[in-house]
Amino acid sequence: MKKLFAAVIFLIAAAWMLIQYRDAKDVKEELNKEQQESEASREINGTIKKGENFFGVFRQCGLDLAELFEIRKAAADVHRLKKVRPGQQYKISVDEDNRVNSLSYWIDDDGVLEVSRKDRGFTAERVPIAYEKRIEHIGGTIKDNLVSSVGEGRENLMLALQLSDVFAWDMDFTSDLRKNDTFKIVVEGLYLDGELRKFGNILSAEFNNNGNTYNAYRFENNGAAGYYDADGKSLKKAFLKAPLNFRRISSYYSGRRLHPILKVYRPHHGLDYSAPAGTPVSALGDGKIVFAGYRGGYGKLVIIRHHNGYETYYGHLSRIDKNVRSGKKVVQGQLVGNVGNSGLSTGPHLHFELRVNNKPVNPLTVKLPRGESVPKKSMAGFREFRNRMDTRLASITPPVFAFTKEIGDNVFRN
Repeated sequence: MKKLFAAVIFLIAAAWMLIQYRDAKDVKEELNKEQQESEASREINGTIKKGENFFGVFRQCGLDLAELFEIRKAAADVHRLKKVRPGQQYKISVDEDNRVNSLSYWIDDDGVLEVSRKDRGFTAERVPIAYEKRIEHIGGTIKDNLVSSVGEGRENLMLALQLSDVFAWDMDFTSDLRKNDTFKIVVEGLYLDGELRKFGNILSAEFNNNGNTYNAYRFENNGAAGYYDADGKSLKKAFLKAPLNFRRISSYYSGRRLHPILKVYRPHHGLDYSAPAGTPVSALGDGKIVFAGYRGGYGKLVIIRHHNGYETYYGHLSRIDKNVRSGKKVVQGQLVGNVGNSGLSTGPHLHFELRVNNKPVNPLTVKLPRGESVPKKSMAGFREFRNRMDTRLASITPPVFAFTKEIGDNVFRN
């Protein structure tokens, strides 16, 4: 019996050792295979140069152009690879036979195009960039204009534009801005590999303009985020304060003005915004286009009819946007055309008019209706968020550029 038991134990041990040997052998072979594949494959990393496209990249790297056409076809519904921009990064992985395994292209600051080889060809998807969120505290003093006062660089420019959009219903950054005005901003900083890549949502802001203080708080209500004042009233009005950003008013609303071309005195029922040709012009509010074309001294003109008898005129345009046609609806902020010099005009500028029941009114003085306020049931949550933001804003002493390393989504959601 003892000899039989010993024999069984020996057989079990031998079987276990054989299994371990085979597993070790399989692991070793797999590692060798992966190493060989790694050594045989390679990665091509680069940046799109001015005037360059993927056709040139593939030719320079000796890759099969037929595969490029397959990749373009697979990516067509995600991002057209014919549309590449200088400065954008790419990565191409190829195997030992110089066949493309995958291609990555940095579309913009929000997503990367990822193309991969599968059994039946290539597949493509847009992969969102996973940023680390930190809360930035930024303050400044107006010396010349908003853009230069926020700071240099593309991201600061975009932050200045975003700030102007937040207060677009209460301030005209063309005419209202004053030297030594101050601003404070609590904003999401989006980081990648420890480097600030861009700014996200402005969470709260304060602007001191010519003795008046304006506050804004980003609050989400019924699934949609909007900006509200300290009392929970919407900052959004039926109309923006101006149809374009950061430009000079060269001629104001007047009942009697000397026409620069006709040399006669006549009413000027609008504002002239001096701006470079091509400057985008936006619709002041939601409405329906009642005219889009050429009309006498106005030159290329767009007229939009809004609710409650309001109409807005956009004249002397260099071009009218292709989507702007009579009878079509537009939304607030939508591009209607570009600044030009058409019609009776002495230089590039936008002639803008606001009419109520077909009577011209001064756009700088008319009071416009607001959007909806925070509902009563959400006011407690709004006040809590406002108080937290006020504490942050109070900690900023312009001019200051600083941040706190606080990670996470800090937009209050009710």
